[in-house]
Amino acid sequence: MTPATKAAPAASIDSSVIARLRVIAGAENVLTEREDLVPYGFDGTAALKHGAACVVLPRTVEVVAEIVRFTRSAGIPVVTRGSGTGLSGGSVPVDGGIVLCLVHLNRILEIDPANLTLLAESGTITKAIDDASHPHGLFYPPDPGSMKISTIGGNVANNSGGLRGLKYGVTRDYVMGLEVVLPDGEIAWLGSKCVKDVAGYSMKDLFVGSEGTLGIITKVLLKLVPRPKARRTLLSSFDSMESAARSVSKIIERHIIPCTLEFLDSKTCQSVEDYAKVGLPTEAAAVVLMETDGHPAVVEEEAAAMAEIAKENGAISVEQAADEAHATRLATARRSAFSALARIRPTTILEDVTVPRSRLAEIVAFVEEVAARHRLQIATFGHFGDGNVHPTILTDETDHEEMERVEAALSEIFDKTVELGGTITGEHGVGLAKKPYLPRQFDEASYALMRKVKRALDPGGLLNPGKIFDLDHG
Repeated sequence: MTPATKAAPAASIDSSVIARLRVIAGAENVLTEREDLVPYGFDGTAALKHGAACVVLPRTVEVVAEIVRFTRSAGIPVVTRGSGTGLSGGSVPVDGGIVLCLVHLNRILEIDPANLTLLAESGTITKAIDDASHPHGLFYPPDPGSMKISTIGGNVANNSGGLRGLKYGVTRDYVMGLEVVLPDGEIAWLGSKCVKDVAGYSMKDLFVGSEGTLGIITKVLLKLVPRPKARRTLLSSFDSMESAARSVSKIIERHIIPCTLEFLDSKTCQSVEDYAKVGLPTEAAAVVLMETDGHPAVVEEEAAAMAEIAKENGAISVEQAADEAHATRLATARRSAFSALARIRPTTILEDVTVPRSRLAEIVAFVEEVAARHRLQIATFGHFGDGNVHPTILTDETDHEEMERVEAALSEIFDKTVELGGTITGEHGVGLAKKPYLPRQFDEASYALMRKVKRALDPGGLLNPGKIFDLDHG
């Protein structure tokens, strides 16, 4: 978060607007009482809060469309929201607008094993999609850390990643179609069940990752894949981040693409072990969680090869999970990194940058140097296999002097990331928190092009205004 993203308390909404919203959505689905609005004034982003003026919880796409038509005619901004697990301030309400929360649109409408697809409403919990696929021998691979509570609409709007991104890709790779309410209230269906479909512009891809600024996603058609028949999980420890990074590079060079290659630095490892107590090697400078899945014979071969490569490149130890329960405990330990670190200081800022895999050791070392120079506690973990790093700053948002040092450190980290050929966000999105840094990554023409797309679809700038960029900039 930067000073430019700090917001004032929400403005009130005229009583006539509230009355109309109650007619459209039903009085029981419109929240206006202060205590009811509090949970909708923030997401998972630290130190970024803004009081909501009104919250509407529609139960059908037709209601969503009617609300959009009404708010457009009245010039009222709309911020779409799911479970509020975002880490960029993307669903934080803006002054004078309403929050449109889609959690009641939560049905899985169809599972089609013949075509390997699943159709779900946008408020469906991500893990529920994979759970529903399981009895059919199928699998929904994208697995953001918040998968137990995040909604699929939010995942699509932010193009969420996860631990399995190296092998299986991210949310965009599984979206075959979507239903979207456009800024004028029209309902459009984009995409199909066809594996090959190049009719016209690939419009669905425009909305994936658009963070609610171009339209409101209400249904998603997802690709499923056959569930892997076998899996092996290994935990390797190293005395330096460089040797850990080198091992990861060598694994990829051997044409082994594991489903998971995760790392924890020493600070994170110690915090996770204190929290989860799963026997992590806390004396190590870096710990790498490696997981391979697929055909049993291939899995055994790849697991043995990864263990050998790790040892050849300086691993202090390599442990293979004894059984499925042990493997689950190790994976759960990695997923608990944020929760474990959040216990240390009052405010936990989970950042998100990505660099080419070959520059991983450089960015991690730079984060350590920045932390020392700015006198900050920063723990680092992330997805080694795809270059996605999560520098996690442990601070106190009420300490203004320390927060100034946090801002300075983040600015340097983003600059270094771009210098290394990376991106300021690999999976969290831009939202409010990253908005000031976006121009550092794009040239003038590219940055202007995004604003042209926004103006073309939403000329009034009423859908999630102020997120990603400001229309009046440039």
